[in-house]
Amino acid sequence: MIAALLIGRKGSTGLPGKNVMPVLGRPLAAYPFLAARHARHVDAVYISTDDERLMALGREYGAETIVRPPELCTKAALGEHAYLHAYGVIREREAARGREVEMLALLMCNAPTVLAATIDQGVEALRADPALDSAVTVSSYNMWSPLRARRETAQGLLEPFVPFEAFGDPATLNCDRDSQGDVWFADMGLSLVRTRCLDHLEQGLLPQKWMGQKIHPLKQWGGCDIDYDWQVPGVEFWLRRHGFSETETPYAAAPTA
Repeated sequence: MIAALLIGRKGSTGLPGKNVMPVLGRPLAAYPFLAARHARHVDAVYISTDDERLMALGREYGAETIVRPPELCTKAALGEHAYLHAYGVIREREAARGREVEMLALLMCNAPTVLAATIDQGVEALRADPALDSAVTVSSYNMWSPLRARRETAQGLLEPFVPFEAFGDPATLNCDRDSQGDVWFADMGLSLVRTRCLDHLEQGLLPQKWMGQKIHPLKQWGGCDIDYDWQVPGVEFWLRRHGFSETETPYAAAPTA
């Protein structure tokens, strides 16, 4: 069976209450819930959180609650720790029902740029190629190429974050943002992973070790997880372009709120 798992905590300091903030008239977390609920291949939906508001929202969408332990609700706790804890709970619950977990659709309550069809696309890609560890939504942001990245020195000046030699002969480099080819970033909309990725988390590639080693890209545009208020208009633009409005969704018979 395939389980969708959302994570979100209530203690955000960068944008307090972001997981339930209204976006096109719905709580932000409603969008990954909608995607999970309407994906053909998803058999169960879970929410791992310490936020009573997210627990209530999850119940509206038929999700089971996993109470996130206090030690995983701090700013220092990593997403991989929350995923690993919840995976253990899901595995036990599903085993009690006589079901074995094949894959997990890992979602974030503050990452609304995901569709049910994308989850299904990822499942079909992994089932077609057993060598793949995961299928992950990515967006191309060439303007943020590592070639352009800078950091501040102790003298208050800017220097390359990565030495130019890492990209080849510096004489061949230029300022064109597309000169290095497309730069794909995991946009946190979806990480569809086989359970072996979590069983052997230490073997996964940084920075998101839960994705394993062999990662299949699910290419889209404009994906992101919201951490700052300036990102909200871009997300609303993405949602409208994908069939959402204040009263409609792209899903048949989907709730409007």
